[in-house]
Amino acid sequence: MSFSMLRLVCLSFLLVFNVSSVNAGSDNVSSIQPLANQSLVLDMVKAGQTSIAVGERGHLFVYQDGWQQQASPTSAHLTKATLFNESLGWAVGHDATILHTKDAGLTWQLQMSSPEIEKPFMDLLLFNEKQGIAIGAYGLFYRTEDGGVTWESEFHSELLFEEDKAYLEELRAEDEALYLSESSTLLPHFNRVVQLDDKRLLMVGELGLAAVSQDFGRTWQRLEFPYEGSLFNILVSHHGIYVMGLRGHLFKSVGGFDDWQEVEMPVQSTLNGGIVLNKDVLRLVGNAGVVVDIKQDDSVKMVTQRQGENLVTILVTSDGKQWVAGTKGFIELEQE
Repeated sequence: MSFSMLRLVCLSFLLVFNVSSVNAGSDNVSSIQPLANQSLVLDMVKAGQTSIAVGERGHLFVYQDGWQQQASPTSAHLTKATLFNESLGWAVGHDATILHTKDAGLTWQLQMSSPEIEKPFMDLLLFNEKQGIAIGAYGLFYRTEDGGVTWESEFHSELLFEEDKAYLEELRAEDEALYLSESSTLLPHFNRVVQLDDKRLLMVGELGLAAVSQDFGRTWQRLEFPYEGSLFNILVSHHGIYVMGLRGHLFKSVGGFDDWQEVEMPVQSTLNGGIVLNKDVLRLVGNAGVVVDIKQDDSVKMVTQRQGENLVTILVTSDGKQWVAGTKGFIELEQE
């Protein structure tokens, strides 16, 4: 498979599940749908007593003794959400869309929407109430310093392959317009970013991308990683950092970023999300409906497999119920 075709396949997978400052503005509004709870859900997050979820067609949900759909200012697919605290939250998605809530997900405001960019955001991270970043396909990277009132684009050339850096430098000297066009597609997809306890950022993405930043994402250092396929998520526990990706690939680092060990999985289904279930167990979800537990000694147990659906996210709500979600909406897991 050619490099271009591989990138297309990887981006297509993301989309199924999923410049200067840009002013928000869109006439697309997602209406309340009676079957929204059974449609594609791409993320669930919790802070304190607040739990929210996002999905296709701009669907937004709040958990109140069950998942309740809320009015949305967009019809763009929403891929990821975050809660800074029980009240403040953000969500991102297709058409370079960013939404913000100040009331625990009951109402949402559009902060950014740029369909002309033709790229989805895949994740966002807030460092405090004012400062944060949003990342996405083909190196999409925006930063806010004012709580999302404005978002400024950044281009992280340090994450280009060396041959692409040389190519762009040559283009820039010859054709500025072509340089701008090419530079918008050469960076890998940025899929997930987390902040570690020591304040460093870890980001993973397409083509085995793993990178670390010590200055809140202003500069990045690419890490050596033992896998060249796409990486979709990061899970941090007290006994290691786990990175998950295509075809059941799961990697663990205990002693730093120079020692990644692969955890052998019983299935080859792509792993999409997970939670720290307790101090000894992680629970991961993925395609083909897999739910697996990973113990501290890296032994793996298949919990269940829901045929005919892909699971993208998992959450334990404040009432102790455990939920998985994906292509068929929300499902409550029976607990042992």
